[in-house]
Amino acid sequence: MSALQDAYRDYRDELLSAGLLISMGVDGLYGRSGTFERIVEGINIAFSRVGDPDKPDVMRFPPGIGKWQLEQSGYLKSSPQLVGTIHSFAGDDRDHRAMLETLEKGGDWTAGQKTTQVALAPAACYGVYPAVAARGPMPASGALVDCYTYCFRHEPSIDPARMQMFRQREHVRLGTEEQALTFRKLWMERGQAVIKSLGLPFEVDVANDPFFGRTGRLLATSQREEALKFELLVPITSTESPTACVSFNYHRDLFGRGWGITTSTGDVAHTACVGFGVERITLALLKHHGLSVEHWPKQVRDVLGY
Repeated sequence: MSALQDAYRDYRDELLSAGLLISMGVDGLYGRSGTFERIVEGINIAFSRVGDPDKPDVMRFPPGIGKWQLEQSGYLKSSPQLVGTIHSFAGDDRDHRAMLETLEKGGDWTAGQKTTQVALAPAACYGVYPAVAARGPMPASGALVDCYTYCFRHEPSIDPARMQMFRQREHVRLGTEEQALTFRKLWMERGQAVIKSLGLPFEVDVANDPFFGRTGRLLATSQREEALKFELLVPITSTESPTACVSFNYHRDLFGRGWGITTSTGDVAHTACVGFGVERITLALLKHHGLSVEHWPKQVRDVLGY
């Protein structure tokens, strides 16, 4: 096992031993303690303090989206290996008996399940686009949405910062190209200020955005050259491989075209979003300031309302 894998395991085991995370027997799937959740709430308070004056539309979604929404979003073209769908038993009594027999023998009792119309949301903003599209053409001011939900990505890992189910808090801007890019520039400044106020070291770097497809190095190079996605990286278990805790994304007109979202002039809308990974920021705080929140710097506790 590599030194990095050892670091992941050590930090995970430390969090589990302290009761901050609760094992659920699957890599990347955890319960959270009251202390952990209070930190998460504090991060949301800090985010709201900055974003609420903009008066965004507030949308809160369940972790499930319609399977058709996942299909229309284009995510299957970019990251099919991360997708999660909801399956359910759809048989009769005979099928049920067969399933129980299979279970007793230690076999795969899920083989008879069928896909439902529900998929798991891979990102918090995926509920926003169809909701805004359903309203018709946007006003000249465009739209601004504050969204928050649990997300799922099938990415089992012993790295506690790479959870399979996690939460994202996002602001999503829809409008003209200029409105979207101005929004992202503003939130790149705001996002850095929030993380700095939490006493965390970080760097910002250009990244590749999976929204645009899984077509190899040429596309990845193009994305980096166009700077469509920036990530704010915080060292959690490694300084050589810091963790993306905040992302600043410009999607061009990808979702505008996909969902038929138009501006007041009838043009296809451009979109941008900023996403805070609240669990990752919590893990960074616990790593850098210690597992006892009462001993954290007063400035940090004040920001979190702790």
